[in-house]
Amino acid sequence: MTQDRKLVVAISSRALFDLDESHRIFETEGKDAYCRYQMEREEEPLPPGVAFSLVRKLLSINATLAGPPLVEVILLSRNSADTGLRIFNSIQHHKLDITRAAFTSGDSPFAYISAFGAHLFLSANAEDVVQALDAGIAAATIISSGSASSASEQQLRIAFDGDAVLFSDESERIYKTRGLAAFTENEKAAAKTPMSGGPFKAFLAALHYIQTQLGPERSPIRTALVTARAAPAHERVVRTLRAWNIRIDEALFLGGMDKGDFLRAFGADIFFDDQKGHCESASRHVATGHVPHGVANETG
Repeated sequence: MTQDRKLVVAISSRALFDLDESHRIFETEGKDAYCRYQMEREEEPLPPGVAFSLVRKLLSINATLAGPPLVEVILLSRNSADTGLRIFNSIQHHKLDITRAAFTSGDSPFAYISAFGAHLFLSANAEDVVQALDAGIAAATIISSGSASSASEQQLRIAFDGDAVLFSDESERIYKTRGLAAFTENEKAAAKTPMSGGPFKAFLAALHYIQTQLGPERSPIRTALVTARAAPAHERVVRTLRAWNIRIDEALFLGGMDKGDFLRAFGADIFFDDQKGHCESASRHVATGHVPHGVANETG
């Protein structure tokens, strides 16, 4: 895999590590107390956060092929270099191959997402995520849930919602404004017309490229589409992915059923969905990223 096809994932420190106690101190006691707290504990490793398993598996992909790395993970943090020392010490403690970072001392790290060439940005800060999505970068707000279990297998498993995530929200807008019958009729009429890409199309394409380097039998990545769509609205999805020449390993058309049990059965390391309610439900089972994009996230 050439250097220009390398998958780059940018992640915030609060998505990578469990910084809930540190953040509570920042919120209740202020910045100075937070800085003292981190510097006093800079030799004390931070425990894994919601996206830790995802990052570990992403980085392990580099061991599957000879040559240049397939994947790079970049740390983007609102910490200062001083308070960020604990984060880098924790990265070394957990043996994560992360060498590049930006510490912005409270400012948004948004500008550095594109500078690093990231395909995906994961953060606990919803405002930063919205900025990234508005700039055309796949991004999600990590939802914390103490009960979510991470998949134990070495294979990386990523699940996506369809409309407003992999695909544009053009069909979802019809559903929201005119109802299920109109949505179904539109999808039947447009079954052979590929949908436009959503914010996660390029990220899925990058994952697909890595999969093609090893073939389906040895692939370190498995993907799934987990959508509320059902027949006959499934055909347009299948034909869209075919038109994009992108393979997806599993497709679950649930017809409105709750996604949580299916995501747990798939063993997802992370699931991306645009609807907050679906994300909160899914986060009880697997690590989840809310994609604040499309008609479901419009206000007013």
